[in-house]
Amino acid sequence: MTSSQSISSQPAPTAVAEDYLNPVFFLAATHPAAMKAMNAELIAGFAPQAVSWGGAFEGVPLLLLTTRGARSGLPRTTPVNYTRAAGGYVVLASKSGAPRHPYWYHNLLAHPDATVEVGGATLAVRARVTCDTERQRLFDRHITALPTFAVYQNRTTRQLPVVVLEPVAYAFPSP
Repeated sequence: MTSSQSISSQPAPTAVAEDYLNPVFFLAATHPAAMKAMNAELIAGFAPQAVSWGGAFEGVPLLLLTTRGARSGLPRTTPVNYTRAAGGYVVLASKSGAPRHPYWYHNLLAHPDATVEVGGATLAVRARVTCDTERQRLFDRHITALPTFAVYQNRTTRQLPVVVLEPVAYAFPSP
């Protein structure tokens, strides 16, 4: 980690103590197989027009992110929480505060072009990892909207990457 990538010094909001969070939010860090099964259920039940889910995910905006495997090149789909900024979707590579980045983040580093399914639309996007002041500004906005991510940051020594998924328009060649 470079000095320009220091971890946010902001503590988790006091309204979100880890003890009071639904344990489902820590599956990726504590039970990867359970997280994989839960993600498969979310993907199978994803309603294209849905913006958020009920239960533990009540009011939490979700999108489906489809990346290409960093090594395999095969499509990989995962549900992720997001916030909006400047026409794009902001996602944090939290993996529930696990010591390592989620696979989808490594996939985006290798292949930044991806798709998202959100709000009834499927969009082509290009991923861009933020840094410095932009990263901090978007991180702060994200944890204000989704305070669980502040807890995730506090659970790990790594800096949570902040990724902007920007919609792209592809030009098709003339016949």
